[in-house]
Amino acid sequence: MDIDLIFKIAGTGIIVAVLNLVLKRAEREEQAMMTTLAGLIVVLMLIVEEIANLFETVKRVFGL
Repeated sequence: MDIDLIFKIAGTGIIVAVLNLVLKRAEREEQAMMTTLAGLIVVLMLIVEEIANLFETVKRVFGL
């Protein structure tokens, strides 16, 4: 696992938090919720790739 992954997740979180705050101040609650949901999906996709790499490594180590 690279440190880049942590920076990507943190950067995504900061951007989503700022957008969420701006949209809530503009009284656009639904768009703020959708932005938060989109950020969550992006982060989950990053993590799923790393989990897939983990399973491939485990299979390769144990010869499965």
